[in-house]
Amino acid sequence: MKILATLALFLLAAPAPEIQYFHFERPIVVPPQSNGQTCLIVDTSLFAHTSSQLADLRLYQGATETPYVVRSDVPVTSSEQRISPLNLGQGANGTAFDAEMPAGKYSDLQLNVNGHDFLATVTVTGSQTQTVASRTRLGEFTIFDLTKQKLGRSTILHLPESDFRFLHFQIAGPILPEDVTGLSVTRVPVSQPKYVTIAQTATSTLKDRNSIFEFTVPAHTPVERIVFAPGQNPPSFSRDVEIGVAPVARPAPDDAAEPPQPFTTSGNILRVHTVRDGHRIDEEHLTVNAPQVYFDGPAKWTVTIENRDDVPVQMNAVGLEMLERKLCFDANAGNSYTLYFGDNTLAAPQYDYATLFVLQQSPAIAQLGTETANLSYRPRPDERPFTEKHPALLWIALIMVIALLGAVAFRSFKAAPPTN
Repeated sequence: MKILATLALFLLAAPAPEIQYFHFERPIVVPPQSNGQTCLIVDTSLFAHTSSQLADLRLYQGATETPYVVRSDVPVTSSEQRISPLNLGQGANGTAFDAEMPAGKYSDLQLNVNGHDFLATVTVTGSQTQTVASRTRLGEFTIFDLTKQKLGRSTILHLPESDFRFLHFQIAGPILPEDVTGLSVTRVPVSQPKYVTIAQTATSTLKDRNSIFEFTVPAHTPVERIVFAPGQNPPSFSRDVEIGVAPVARPAPDDAAEPPQPFTTSGNILRVHTVRDGHRIDEEHLTVNAPQVYFDGPAKWTVTIENRDDVPVQMNAVGLEMLERKLCFDANAGNSYTLYFGDNTLAAPQYDYATLFVLQQSPAIAQLGTETANLSYRPRPDERPFTEKHPALLWIALIMVIALLGAVAFRSFKAAPPTN
């Protein structure tokens, strides 16, 4: 049993990082006299020669591995909380209801409203207690469903940043109490997200009246959103968008390898600046969340704007973006540091430093130098288990064991005394 346990641990042991097995390196330029927490911006080019999600990235001071953490300042998506309406009913001025809001600050609210082809005005007031006398007016907002006019739908209320515990909603328009099912609140993040442009283009092709934008993204590079910068024409539009991601064709390493499959998703972009029935509408949604897909090689991204029978939207630019990422570590004054990467046998590191990390208010800012080949590189020796190197021997051994067991069983059967 001890032998089997030792063998299992040997087979499961992950390769250890060593500088000589990394293909690439990049120096880190640390400010003079920098001592303590130091951070640098991870640029998009770093992902191309690393394994998925920077798993093989290692930081060294000389020959000593140095713990680090890679983090984003804000989450990729905002957290939402659903809230049920209170005192929902029909009054003299239309549908009205209250909502008890969660503690903390919030801004945009999404009214969950059934029905189609409507235009309504929502007046919102707030208070710290559920009383009429002390309400503060937060604004008047237009919600609409103009699907028949091909201008989409929006029931978002762009409130100023607020922290009232109770909100009161008065809806003037064709919205009945039974059409209102509640609302969702988007919490205000501590800081606004920062994004880095991966690729951008204004060049498109027109196929079947659809506008098609194409990009090539390096291996392992995360894309978190697609941003659209429309021109002046048309002034108002609603367009469905299809996003396709597929690996750039490369020869398979062997006939048994299954090629990675393409991925598609969809979204919608909207811009409405108009006056309808005395209602001023100013609404824009010009970003689409990107699918979280990674390939071991370059990927072709295809963004298709479906124009249907409408005039194509003039686009000044369409861009792929990722959230800004920072790599942080504790630097010692006078020491030099180097990032090594390009050893896809490594798993992501597990540092106590990352678990206990707290970003300081003003860390020292370092710069990432130019990528070069690691001059001390040599191929990592084949550390696969013997059975993986020689799979045919495993089958031969298995057949021999089965044959031996069969022979033993046959001899035992012949040696058994006959039964009366």
